[in-house]
Amino acid sequence: MRPSRRAVLALPALLPGLARAQSWPDQPLRLVVPFPPGGPADFIARVITPRIGEKLGQQVVIESRSGAGGLVGTEFVAKSRPDGLTLIHASSGALTIMPQLLPRMSFDPQKDLAPIGQILAVPQIVAVANNLPVHSIAELIALAKRQPGKLSYGSSGIGGSLHVAAEVFCQAAGVEIVHVPYRGAAPAVTELVAGRIQLLLADVPALLPQVREGTVRAIGITSAQRLPIVPTLPTMAESGLPGVVTETWYGWLAPAGTPADRLAILSRAFHETLAEAAIRTRLEDQGGRVVNSTPAEFAAHIRAEYTAMAEVVRRADMKLE
Repeated sequence: MRPSRRAVLALPALLPGLARAQSWPDQPLRLVVPFPPGGPADFIARVITPRIGEKLGQQVVIESRSGAGGLVGTEFVAKSRPDGLTLIHASSGALTIMPQLLPRMSFDPQKDLAPIGQILAVPQIVAVANNLPVHSIAELIALAKRQPGKLSYGSSGIGGSLHVAAEVFCQAAGVEIVHVPYRGAAPAVTELVAGRIQLLLADVPALLPQVREGTVRAIGITSAQRLPIVPTLPTMAESGLPGVVTETWYGWLAPAGTPADRLAILSRAFHETLAEAAIRTRLEDQGGRVVNSTPAEFAAHIRAEYTAMAEVVRRADMKLE
């Protein structure tokens, strides 16, 4: 029996979806988050993975592999089988900062990983422990200058984006504050709440709940303009430090050598998800700026920031401890 003319006309519209479904393997996708559960990287991953999984027709399983400022999980993915089934939910530190600090690495972030897209760029809230008697950036700087080397700040690890943000702040302010690295943003926040460190510059999602609950005191934001969700926080420029504008960015990459057809499927699901209003709203509500770049745009951004971070590391004289 010959198909009807209506059925024949409908076939072209169905073929792209059929081809995508047939070319994607019948296996769950593993997304490695290179930081502990509960931090901003983990939150962002959990916002988008269910919807991406729906588009792929497979579950996306989040696996935490923290350590070395994100390098442990990133290296694991870079050395994984290039089949599109293991991806890294990377942040800027492991791809553009840590390579500046290590004389030799077992993988090349720019050669051994294939960009899928950048998700989000997030500024840092500048927060102090409630037991520290300061209520502004100016008061913090004055106290740090009176007590050089006596205050401490936390980070998500040596060479991570939070470490860089704090070093940029210290350099601009001309203060000496001791660095205390942790295995992610979440434990650093816990230590700030407990008053065991005095200062933390952390991504907005990591600190926003504590700021709202009053368990830490926010005194500034590292964005170029004030954020609507924390409108009372002055920018660094408003606080007298116009050069301090820092962001952590997040994106997905696959092992280099992943087949082009699978990368195309992943990219399509990724970009369709980030274009959805509900997803964008959830991400923006945490203080992020949705980017949703193409693979080529993400690759160019990584290259440009790698060059910029080399200068930041040199000026701050950052070294692995």
